[in-house]
Amino acid sequence: MKNIIWLLVALVMATTSCNRKPKAIDPASKEAVKTQVNILRDSVRDRWSEMVTSDDDKIRNVQQVLVALEAQPGTDRAQLEGLQRATARLKDRRYTQESMAESARIDAYDSAQDSLLQIVYRIALPTDRQPTESVKALTDKIQDADGQLVGFRVRYDQAATRLNNYLQVHTAELDQLGGQYSKLKPLPLFTLQE
Repeated sequence: MKNIIWLLVALVMATTSCNRKPKAIDPASKEAVKTQVNILRDSVRDRWSEMVTSDDDKIRNVQQVLVALEAQPGTDRAQLEGLQRATARLKDRRYTQESMAESARIDAYDSAQDSLLQIVYRIALPTDRQPTESVKALTDKIQDADGQLVGFRVRYDQAATRLNNYLQVHTAELDQLGGQYSKLKPLPLFTLQE
């Protein structure tokens, strides 16, 4: 009988603790602003990371195509070496979240990558013969990633715009929080601002 009573007490305690609601945060409080800013910053970071990871994969696939082309007879080794050097320099030329405020940086990177890709496609996918399966598969991946770039940039801009708008509306609360929160500045966007 004692076991049944203890079991009932434990069951009642378990069900009452599950029905407790967490204390609501006042949406105008500094804590709510801090929480929301952290969520928005995480979203921006995740969108940026997705875009950069895709670009890194594209660069890695270009390097693999160039290695595969070295094994094919009749390829211009000097040209492939030049393309490998250009591919290796791409990451260093890529813009950052801060440096993209200069749209010329984005344009220069896009132009360098597009020029490189056009040459790689001409060599890897010649019109007079069929490419190897591995080269074809890699160039398909490169083209797919290149086609997704605009979507990545749009999603990044959406997340950054939400953060920028929130920073603008809650400047006073962020100043009160101090530290890193008072130093937050709006992020540059891919979309040209007028």
